[in-house]
Amino acid sequence: MNDDELLRSSDPYRLPRHVIPSHYDLRLEPDLPAATFTGRVAITLTVKQETRTILVNATDLFVASNGIEGQNGRKIDATVELEPSLQRARIVCHQSLAPGEWRLNLSFHGTLNNQLRGFYRSTYKDTSGTVRTLAATQFEATDARRAFPCWDEPDFKAVFLTTLIVDPQLTAISNTSVVAESLEQNKKVVRFAETIKMSTYLVAFVVGQLQSTKPVCIGKTPLRIWTVPEKQNLTAFGQEIAVASLKFFEDYYGILYPGDKLDLVAIPDFASGAMENFGAITFRETALLVDPRAGTHAELGRVADVVSHENAHMWFGDLVTMSWWNGLWLNEAFATFMEMLAVDAWKPEWKRWETFSVARAAAFSVDGLTSTRAIEYPVRAPKDAEAMFDVLTYEKGASVLRMLEQYIGPTVFRDGVRQYLRTHAYGNADTKDLWTAIGAVAHQPVPELMNGWIFQPGFPLVTAEVSGRELKLSQQRFTYLTQPHPSEELWHIPIQIRLTIGDRTEKRQVLLTEPEATVPLPTGVTALLVNAEGHGFYRVHHDGALLQQLLDQDRDRLAPIERFNLASDAWATTVAGLMPLGDYLTLTAYFKSERDKNVWAVLLDSFSFLNRIIVPHDRASLEALVCDRVSPSVKNLGWDPQPGESNLIRQLRGDLLGALGRKGNDQATQQQAVERYRQYRNDPSAVDPNLVPALVGILAHIGDEARYEEFVERYRTAATPQEERRYLFSLAMFHSPELLSRTLTKTINGEIRTQDAPFIVAATMMNVHGRELAWEFVKTHWDEMDRLFPKQGLRRMCGGIIGLVTPELEQDVHKFFAARKIDLGGKTLDQYLEQLRVTVSFREREGRTIKAMLANAIQS
Repeated sequence: MNDDELLRSSDPYRLPRHVIPSHYDLRLEPDLPAATFTGRVAITLTVKQETRTILVNATDLFVASNGIEGQNGRKIDATVELEPSLQRARIVCHQSLAPGEWRLNLSFHGTLNNQLRGFYRSTYKDTSGTVRTLAATQFEATDARRAFPCWDEPDFKAVFLTTLIVDPQLTAISNTSVVAESLEQNKKVVRFAETIKMSTYLVAFVVGQLQSTKPVCIGKTPLRIWTVPEKQNLTAFGQEIAVASLKFFEDYYGILYPGDKLDLVAIPDFASGAMENFGAITFRETALLVDPRAGTHAELGRVADVVSHENAHMWFGDLVTMSWWNGLWLNEAFATFMEMLAVDAWKPEWKRWETFSVARAAAFSVDGLTSTRAIEYPVRAPKDAEAMFDVLTYEKGASVLRMLEQYIGPTVFRDGVRQYLRTHAYGNADTKDLWTAIGAVAHQPVPELMNGWIFQPGFPLVTAEVSGRELKLSQQRFTYLTQPHPSEELWHIPIQIRLTIGDRTEKRQVLLTEPEATVPLPTGVTALLVNAEGHGFYRVHHDGALLQQLLDQDRDRLAPIERFNLASDAWATTVAGLMPLGDYLTLTAYFKSERDKNVWAVLLDSFSFLNRIIVPHDRASLEALVCDRVSPSVKNLGWDPQPGESNLIRQLRGDLLGALGRKGNDQATQQQAVERYRQYRNDPSAVDPNLVPALVGILAHIGDEARYEEFVERYRTAATPQEERRYLFSLAMFHSPELLSRTLTKTINGEIRTQDAPFIVAATMMNVHGRELAWEFVKTHWDEMDRLFPKQGLRRMCGGIIGLVTPELEQDVHKFFAARKIDLGGKTLDQYLEQLRVTVSFREREGRTIKAMLANAIQS
């Protein structure tokens, strides 16, 4: 095949395989004041067949050739032709390259952009109010090509030797340890050690005025936290969990950390939560820096989760990498699963797997759509790769891994993971490779068990009915919207069943592979629970009698995760029209004295859903229901923490008081919140940190202009990233259209960082008092937001349309996106639109009678 045939036959978004890189000698010089960078790179190549054309990825760069050198000293000139629409550069050699090893020399320059991708600028104010600038990178999924010409695909692994030329007063960080520093022409030249063989998206550079903690060594690996100078006081907690999780993973994987150091770097402007660059993990500040004395349990938990997640990636993702972006779940689902294991081992009292049930429910909410996708899904263009970073990849993927682990046993699962990592270290792998490794250890047909969960969209609804001495189980795909032709998909469902027989219990395990199966029951069964222990990624519809038995006779036996599933499944089937709304509202009364925060998360989320769809003159009825359900637990918990009380209970107190003051609109709670907030401002130690978000939320809910301006100032002068975020998001909670209009304006005038602005717009669209205003703002300023906001943030912002739950707004949303021909990548937009349809459909079905049902539920 000649060059023309080879290049024509290739996917325009994939590079041909006739030239393979193995080593990059990369030299970069960023100019922070000018917001530019220059560089040159020498790439060692293996030419597989004679060619005169080399294709590399490059976009937003000016690229020039410095010639191509052969092993025999032969040098060939070449010209560079940029192909912007395909994000690549075509290097045309003046003579043919024979098969063998060559060295491609390129020079390039570009702009340090403001889009939080590629090589970009981040700014912050120091304690004197002076604006400082640093440069950082974010290359996943396909943005290394914005920083240097490269083969920017995960299976083109290579070794990187990086040199950064920076101003002498600045610090330079990359993936490996510094091996040499020198001064040349008043510039500091920092040379780093060679990396392991890895993908381009894992390369990282950070340049700025940065300070680090003292290193803590895990074996021979020094671990540091890097921040802007004023925030070193917020590093202790993040470093503690970083050290603990790295030790945990070395033991779990049976493989030492493969790098020579590990830096965790907090970046003031960062589009996502964190990025697993090998040896130089970058973070949004809220995900790494926290004051443990002032942070809530949820805020501390987020830092622990994200740090552990990124550390887990050093093996899953960095050492072994998926071959292409369709297999992203191999990176992200495993890192999510492993973060749970690590944090649970570090802080067992946090009951992390129980809390994960809330994240699993978020995956259910998307996977119950007809527009969902399989966990592993075809990816072609860069935009499609970006769209894979969602709850299906992360939370659904982690959920099915947890289900598999519990089915075959934790030790067998771990040993299979170890075999997978050893077999594919420094290389790439696919889903079949993982199943092969786990199956070899488990001696079970893992592909047959798991492929339906990975390659098939959706999940099953398992219906449980008792007839005489038999339990009938059936499966069908769960969808919120009724389909004209029922789905015929089947899953291999590992089902745990617990039978209650008098004062004792028995367990049964069933692998449901057909549409229906029966399980014989012993005599004397008074209640039974399907999905015992709560790890199955499926919903359960216990028929009316079984559900009532669980509520009346067996509720005290249910573990918190089982109570969570019972409430969550009931609400999901209600939204889908399989359970009457009145029955669900009656069910919520059984949980008035509930003390698990995750169970309450389901109930409060369902009340928020109803608040979005209810008409204004019926809202008082919903507020009455919220007060009726929440008040008993609030009365039991009180406002102040008790000695020996767990962090989970402290968080629950804040959640419930916030719900009572906002969704319940309870005036006594609101008055007390004003007083407690005054105490907090006078003496922060006088109020439990877990209560503060509730106080801020309630005060915004009832707030006037004076309160709004106070919160704006608190946002600007916050002492921690968590405090800054708390006051920022409160600006989307006010009722006044004029105040919410000010908030929206701040998202595009520079007062709110672009990493946060899209989420504030989305939050305002979810506010029933500001949704119409926010939607008009989006339509009016779309072009400006498209230019300003990171693409990932813009995609998340569009998720706010699910709050526009009137038929008129829904129609306008469809009209806008169709007219603009907006593509968010993958199936993202289709999913948002269907979630909106689900909610509007529910409103149309239940709206006329909801007031009466709320009143009846209070009396029941």
